[in-house]
Amino acid sequence: MRSVRARAALGATLVVAVALTVAGLAVLAVLRGNLTDRAGLEAEVTAREVAGDLALGMTYAELEPGDDDTHPVQVTDGEGRVVAVSKDLEAISGTGIAQVVPVPPAPTPSPDDDDDDDDDDDGDDPPRSEVSSDPPDFTNGTATVDGETADYRFAAVEVTTREDVTLTVHAGAPLAAEREAVDTVRTSMLTGLPLMLLVVAGVTWLVTRRALRPVEGIRREMAAITASEDLSRRVPEPDSRDEIARLARTTNETLTVLEASVDRQRRFVADASHELRSPIASLRTQLEVGEAHPELLDVPGAVADTVRLQALAADLLLLARLDAGERPGRTAVALGALVREEVSQRATDRVPPEVSVSDAGGSLEVVGSRGQLARVVGNLLDNAQRHAERSVAVSVRAAGGDVLVEVTDDGSGVPEDERDRIFERFVRLDDARSRDDGGAGLGLAIARDVAARHGGTLTVGEGPGGGARFTLRLPGKPQDAREGTAEEG
Repeated sequence: MRSVRARAALGATLVVAVALTVAGLAVLAVLRGNLTDRAGLEAEVTAREVAGDLALGMTYAELEPGDDDTHPVQVTDGEGRVVAVSKDLEAISGTGIAQVVPVPPAPTPSPDDDDDDDDDDDGDDPPRSEVSSDPPDFTNGTATVDGETADYRFAAVEVTTREDVTLTVHAGAPLAAEREAVDTVRTSMLTGLPLMLLVVAGVTWLVTRRALRPVEGIRREMAAITASEDLSRRVPEPDSRDEIARLARTTNETLTVLEASVDRQRRFVADASHELRSPIASLRTQLEVGEAHPELLDVPGAVADTVRLQALAADLLLLARLDAGERPGRTAVALGALVREEVSQRATDRVPPEVSVSDAGGSLEVVGSRGQLARVVGNLLDNAQRHAERSVAVSVRAAGGDVLVEVTDDGSGVPEDERDRIFERFVRLDDARSRDDGGAGLGLAIARDVAARHGGTLTVGEGPGGGARFTLRLPGKPQDAREGTAEEG
C-alpha cells in the first residue's frame, strides 16, 4: 500500500483485532472456568448429601440418590463395584466406572456372629461412620438419563459407613449452562468483532486523512515551487504545534536558506562576469591596437591587465573550492614567521607595513593550511595599503589560547553600518570604487571564509588613529600537539 492513510488504518485495525481477540479469549476462559467451578460446587453438594445419608446408616435400598434428573449419582465400593445409581441413569463416563447396574448387596452378618465378634472384640469400639473432609476429585464426563445424553461435571466424595465399608459417591452437575453461556458470548464476539474493526478502520482513515491534510498542502506547494522555480514562495504552516507544523516551518527555513544561496550565486556569477569583462575587454583592445599598429602596443598595460585577470581567476577558484566544502590542511603554521614573510615582500610598496610580533604570552602556532592563511594575511595587508595614508601596522600576539593578528591603517576607516557588508563578495565602498587600483571586492570575503574554515573569526573595528583595524583570531595549536611535534623533532 502506497497510501499512509491506508497503512495507518490497516495497522490500527490489525492491532485492535489482535487486542480484541486476546481479550475475548481471556473472557471466554474466565467465564468457562467460573461456570465449571459453579457446576463442580453443585456436584460436590449433591455428592456430600448422598454420602451423609450413607454415613447415617441408610441402606442401598432406602437410598434414593439424585432424586432429580439433573444430578446423576453413582456409588461404588472399594473394589470398584457399583452399589447404587440414581433413577433413570442409563450410561455414564468420566467416573472411571462405566457400569450403571448395581450389584447385589453383600450378605449382612447375623446377630450370633455379631455376638461372637462382640465376645472376641470385647472392649473394642464399634466402627465409626464419617464423610471424608478432603477436597473432592473433579472430572468431566457424560451421562445418559432417561434417554438424554449431556455433559456433566462430576465430584467424587468418599464415605465410611457403620459397617466399616468405604464407598465413593460420584455426583454430577450439568454443564449445559456453561456451554450455552460460552457459546452465546462467543457468538456475540464473532458478530461484534467485524463491526468493531470496521468502525476502527473508518475512524482511523478519517482521523489520518484530517491529520495528513497539511502534508498534502505542503506537497502541492513544493510541487508548484519546483515547477515555477520561484523560491520566494512558502509552504503553508498549520496552526498546530505537532510534527507537521515543525516540518512546515523547517521546510520554509530551508527554502529561505536556499533562496538566499541561489540569489548569492546569481549575484556572484553576475559580478564575476562584470569583473572579468573589464580586464578582458581592455586586454583585447590593446592586442587589437597592437596588431594594427605595433608601435602603439602598450605592453606594460597588457601585462597589468593579464596579472589582474589572473588574480581574479585565482580568487574565483579559491571561492569555488571554499563553497564546495574544501577542508584546510592540518599542519602546524608559525603565524609570526608567516606574517614577517608577507610584510617583507611589501618593503618597497607605497606604504610599507610595520610588524610587531610578541610571543611572550604563549605560542603563536596554529593548525591549518599555510597557503590559505598566507592569502588571508596578504589580503588584509593589500586592503590596508590601499586605504592607508602614511602607515600600516601589523601585530601578532597570543591571547587566551588564541593567536591574534591585527592589521591597522590610518585611512578613513569603515563606517559602523558597513562593517558587516564589506565582507560580502564583490562589495566595495564608494571610495574604493574611485581608485583605479581598487580590487574586485573578493579579498575580504575570502579572508573571512578562510578564517571561518580554520575555526577563527575576522572582524573590523576602529583603529587608534581613526582608521580601520582588522582583527584575525585563530585558535592556537593545542599543547599536547605542540609537545608531540617537539618530541618528533
